[in-house]
Amino acid sequence: MLMQQILNGVVVGSVYGLFALGFTLVFGVNHIMNLAHGSVFMLGAFAGLYSVILFDAPFPVALLVGALGGGLVSVVLDLVAFRPLRRHGSLEFSSIVSSIGASLILLSLAQQLTATRVMRFPFDTFPIVVFNFLGLRIQLLQLVIIGIVVLMVVGLLYYLYRTSFGRQIRAVAFSEHTSKLLGINPTGINFQVFFLSGALAGIAGVLIGIVFNSVHFMMGEPLLLRAFVVIVLGGLGSIPGALIAGLLIGVIQTLTVAYLSAGLADALVFSILFLVLLIRPTGLFGGAGAVARVTRR
Repeated sequence: MLMQQILNGVVVGSVYGLFALGFTLVFGVNHIMNLAHGSVFMLGAFAGLYSVILFDAPFPVALLVGALGGGLVSVVLDLVAFRPLRRHGSLEFSSIVSSIGASLILLSLAQQLTATRVMRFPFDTFPIVVFNFLGLRIQLLQLVIIGIVVLMVVGLLYYLYRTSFGRQIRAVAFSEHTSKLLGINPTGINFQVFFLSGALAGIAGVLIGIVFNSVHFMMGEPLLLRAFVVIVLGGLGSIPGALIAGLLIGVIQTLTVAYLSAGLADALVFSILFLVLLIRPTGLFGGAGAVARVTRR
């Protein structure tokens, strides 16, 4: 029973980590706390859902549509809510207010379009296959989710540290002014960053929608709060830290619900965050300059 709950927690936590990766990527590069990230996650889930309902798209296509939907919404969000602030050099507090306003607009639109209904993926979207291994019931969907998350993390790390575009992203994160002197166009880099952030959120939205068989306009808000805990606990700007903290929170939450009470799950998570920050204020993988750790190596 314990190992089964840990496995369930790893699956949920890996999706938390994937969601938080996009959140921490934007923060690490642009120093923006994008509180509309939960709405991007939600719209990506709806994009994947409608591709299945309207066009009978298979699971891989639904993931792709969710990624494209989340990426495009995130790019539009940058154009409307953040780029004007960058031009005036007022990002930090103004970006928080702007992202809250954008999130409320997106939530309102989704609420009107769906009439506040809870929608579900068709049952044949992903085959129900269960393996029994050492007393554990392991679903094929769980294995696929873990594999997708690992693939996304490895792909993101490769993109940031092994490609010319990744070097440009790290240069902009270090100093936008210096990157311009090197001939780098920050506008194009910000387009990439926001698209990648939204695509990761969209994929996470489709996965969560299938795991819990529930897609609704408020589904991103609880994850946004947990993503904030993930990036602070893992260390601001740290990709490995976001993934490991997401797994940790997923396991703690699952075990708390299974053995204690569902009402204690968030309280316990925030208590652990408080204790970790008392001992290590920069988070588990933070340190000097950790704000841009995702891009400055």
